[in-house]
Amino acid sequence: MRLISTLAATSAALALAGCGQGAETNAAAGAAGGGQTGGSADQVWVAGSSTVFPFATRVSEQVSRTTGGTAAKVESLGTGGGIKLFCGGLGASYPDVATASRPMKKSEWEACQKAGVTDIVELKIGYDGIVVANARTGADYDLKAEHLYRALAADMPSGQGFAANTAKTWRDVDPALPADRIQVYGPPPTSGTRDAFVELGMEAGAQAVPALKALKSSDETAFKQRAHTLRSDGAWIDSGENDNAIIQTLEKTPGSVGVFGFSFLDNNLDKVKPAAIGGVKPTMAAISDGSYPLSRSLFIYVKKANVETKPSLKPYVSAFVSDAAAGRGGYLLERGLIPLPDAERKAQQAAVAGLTPMAAPEK
Repeated sequence: MRLISTLAATSAALALAGCGQGAETNAAAGAAGGGQTGGSADQVWVAGSSTVFPFATRVSEQVSRTTGGTAAKVESLGTGGGIKLFCGGLGASYPDVATASRPMKKSEWEACQKAGVTDIVELKIGYDGIVVANARTGADYDLKAEHLYRALAADMPSGQGFAANTAKTWRDVDPALPADRIQVYGPPPTSGTRDAFVELGMEAGAQAVPALKALKSSDETAFKQRAHTLRSDGAWIDSGENDNAIIQTLEKTPGSVGVFGFSFLDNNLDKVKPAAIGGVKPTMAAISDGSYPLSRSLFIYVKKANVETKPSLKPYVSAFVSDAAAGRGGYLLERGLIPLPDAERKAQQAAVAGLTPMAAPEK
């Protein structure tokens, strides 16, 4: 899959000349720095999730092609990094749109409010699955959530307390698993993919361990701390926001495993293969109906105030949830987006038309 940067280009052709997710982020690194601007006065600026990145760039290309306008500037900063920048304030120094592979948190919404970003429109654009995969030439994995927790949690129950996780191979976790060393390349803490993985995979796996299940009943905060803390001894390796780089690493590192979004799997099936989770392989159908355990929703967040001052913003946002892009057979499905049911997509289209601000998240 070709990830294309649409930076502050003067034409769509120049925008299409940039390739590579990492190159796009580096070239636009000023956005993370401060004192930067979003480009021309009417250029849409989008920042956030590495998972949503290929969808956001594809919409940018399509809108620029059909309108003749300047392509949106799209940055892959991770969900947390994108929302933080988005919530920094109003004006040209901050993005118009934040992309996210999880819902906005209450703390993030409150930071937005304090900075004057008071009217935020939340749009669900589709579904995605968190994939656990390895090179096509590697062993086949059939994992349970409990396996993920026992392989990757920093500490494990020991006696009346906890001790550092000492599992070296997947076979140490379960005799039925391959004997490969536990070496998992995944996203950093700023990533929505990481958030979803620990919530959907690690938390569910921890609840299958009696001592952790008891801890959840007595002290949920302590439970989450245990369930969400990944190993730092080389079993889990933070690999930045470039999911394509993880796939390349899997090809070069025999026996290693990677964690990334379904869209990257769907476009690299010649290189990697997915593990089953709970006996279910990640497919569009399994993610859409929720039978794949590591399924999640994808979002974009829009500043209503900017819609009124930047004429190109609403067409971009409208295109994101249009039938042509996100409907069945739409061009975003070619990039791996799993579509919303028709009724739900129509509801998101109505939300764009009405621009109703979201309420404060519950957590």
